[in-house]
Amino acid sequence: MKLTPILASLALAGFITVWDAPLKVINPSLVQASAAQEPSPTEKIALVTKNKGQIGGGDQLRRFFFGDLEPIGIQVGGAGHVVNLYNKANDVTFAYCSHYDVVVAVKKGKVAQFQPSEVK
Repeated sequence: MKLTPILASLALAGFITVWDAPLKVINPSLVQASAAQEPSPTEKIALVTKNKGQIGGGDQLRRFFFGDLEPIGIQVGGAGHVVNLYNKANDVTFAYCSHYDVVVAVKKGKVAQFQPSEVK
């Protein structure tokens, strides 16, 4: 068994450990930037509402509420059909058009069907 790979691994681990300490002393904001606060649920809903109808709004919706959206209905609208997704934690329903990956409507409460004028 050769000793070189073990020494190289230890040297690399030591280098990484030593590099982090001076970075904290020189510029603490660089270290704290990775620990920035995430937006509150209310801010997330406001951002999704602000960006509704814009391409990529579906990505934002999935990123903010991953695993917390329950499909509660399908209705005609958007580019054919939209799916109504309910977020139980915040009591908000989103109408999502998967064809264009956009959120077309947002409403407080559990809404099974939006008005046709809201989801066109």
